Amino acid sequence: MGELKLMKGNEALAEAIIRAGTDGYFGYPITPQSEVLEYLMAAKPWETTGMVVLQAESEVASINMLYGGGGTGKKVVTSSSSPGISLMQEGLSYIAGAEIPILIVNVVRGGPGLGDIQPAQSDYFQSTKGGGHGDYRLIVLAPSSVQEMADFVPVAYDLAFKYRNPAMILSDGAIGQMMEKVEFFEPIPRLSDEEVKKRYAWATNGKPKNGERRILTSLDLDPQKMEDHNHHIQEKYRRIEENEVRFEALQCDDAEYVLVAYGTSSRVSLKAIKLLREKGIKAGLLRPITLWPFPTKKIQELVKQGVKGFLSVEMSAGQMVEDVRLAVNGKVKVEHFGRLGGMIHSPEEVVEALEQKIIGG
Repeated sequence: MGELKLMKGNEALAEAIIRAGTDGYFGYPITPQSEVLEYLMAAKPWETTGMVVLQAESEVASINMLYGGGGTGKKVVTSSSSPGISLMQEGLSYIAGAEIPILIVNVVRGGPGLGDIQPAQSDYFQSTKGGGHGDYRLIVLAPSSVQEMADFVPVAYDLAFKYRNPAMILSDGAIGQMMEKVEFFEPIPRLSDEEVKKRYAWATNGKPKNGERRILTSLDLDPQKMEDHNHHIQEKYRRIEENEVRFEALQCDDAEYVLVAYGTSSRVSLKAIKLLREKGIKAGLLRPITLWPFPTKKIQELVKQGVKGFLSVEMSAGQMVEDVRLAVNGKVKVEHFGRLGGMIHSPEEVVEALEQKIIGG
């Protein structure tokens, strides 16, 4: 085992960004994720790896810098929190339409509006359904620990470049601010300009000799061509759904009731299933790691296995519960239990919710 370091989630993420061979970070400070930019500025990776770190003038500027940097085949990333991510939605739609691989991190806080700086999960719809205009998707990874804040950075980059699609790490203010021990992966060297040109034939790195200019755009005024392009990216999304679903199923083999939760809610739910088991209730936990693509097939398998009901545990008014209901398709009971505006459930509250809404409901 390598050296363990005690770090905040945001700091672990920032260190992982450096180690993952990132070429450029472009961001703007906003609580509760400002430590990402602060850590990168203090680490000065431009002196060791050549990585660019830039505080842009706004979130709108940040996302468009990612459009430009990602379009050259470089590894680029931004991080923000809920209102800042909202400002990036137009740019994200452009990037998805142009099929440019980038990484975006959302450390979610309470809303709507400016809300507060406490953790929440109310950006689920925005993240998984395409928060901007048009028919597009982001690949969304949801860490539940400081370790995963670090580990998911290279995973997200790999998925983004594999499918030429934006990838998001969807965290929250609790995981971003909490401190845990973390073990880091070995540094991944940055690709040279020549390596980028050889590896990514689509990238805009000057006009190839005897070749067409490479133009990465989401604009096409011919509706037939625009429809053809939409069919192309929808087929790509189907491949992602088939091949990239990730989840963790805990004590689900004999479960009669299953909690579905991600991020901080899954940490609370893990304690809740222990309390439920102690009471003689066979409860399990399904933790989606990819929120999109969603583990629909696993939920369907659990229904066939004999699970009697599902409780979607979220720090929101109820968003992921819709995907759980779609997967269950009315075969068994599905209910939601949520806290809002930056409040976090207690395990005892989750136990009570399952007993009242599913078992006794």
